[in-house]
Amino acid sequence: MAYCDWDTTSELNIKYHDEEWGVPLHDDIKQFEFLMLEVMQCGLNWQTIINKREIFRRCFDGFDFHKIAAYTDRDIVRIMNTEGMIKSPRKIAAIINNAQCMLKICAQFGSFDKYIWHYSAGKSIVYDRHNEGYIPASNGLSARISLDLKKRGFKYLGPITIYSHLQACGIINDHDKDCPRYKYLVTNYPTINKKRYLEKDTRFFK
Repeated sequence: MAYCDWDTTSELNIKYHDEEWGVPLHDDIKQFEFLMLEVMQCGLNWQTIINKREIFRRCFDGFDFHKIAAYTDRDIVRIMNTEGMIKSPRKIAAIINNAQCMLKICAQFGSFDKYIWHYSAGKSIVYDRHNEGYIPASNGLSARISLDLKKRGFKYLGPITIYSHLQACGIINDHDKDCPRYKYLVTNYPTINKKRYLEKDTRFFK
């Protein structure tokens, strides 16, 4: 099996790639979990985050943003004192803030799912040549969503972070064309093909 240039030395990483990454996601709590993991990853590598995922789950009530939105300073202290937790009060506070913002989006749109998927008309996007390895750090779509989320009060969700989220939740299918997951996803889920050069504000890794 091709792993899209992923680290195949980690069983957790392989399992995440094979079962979650890029599968169209329509569950709000799972969406928040993925967003939370992206916030925690800022400045760190993905392997660190996937290794600590269950610690995050215990600290943050199974990623239930309804409960997290009501957290207080006492919860920040509790989380900071958890063994193995990433010691970043700013990230923890940002996650609590983002949970509160998530509730507002759900109130306005009915669900976060409806909000985020309207950007792709409910279909997974396959950009030409992305499946050949020409994958950007961010693009026009992630920049637009990031800007809107920032206006709504979200933190730690810049265009690069949002691009990673769009890949994870299946709005953008960036599996390699030789990866069995690519064929599975385009066969089993609604997909739309787009030209990558038509996305403005696309940024590539240096």
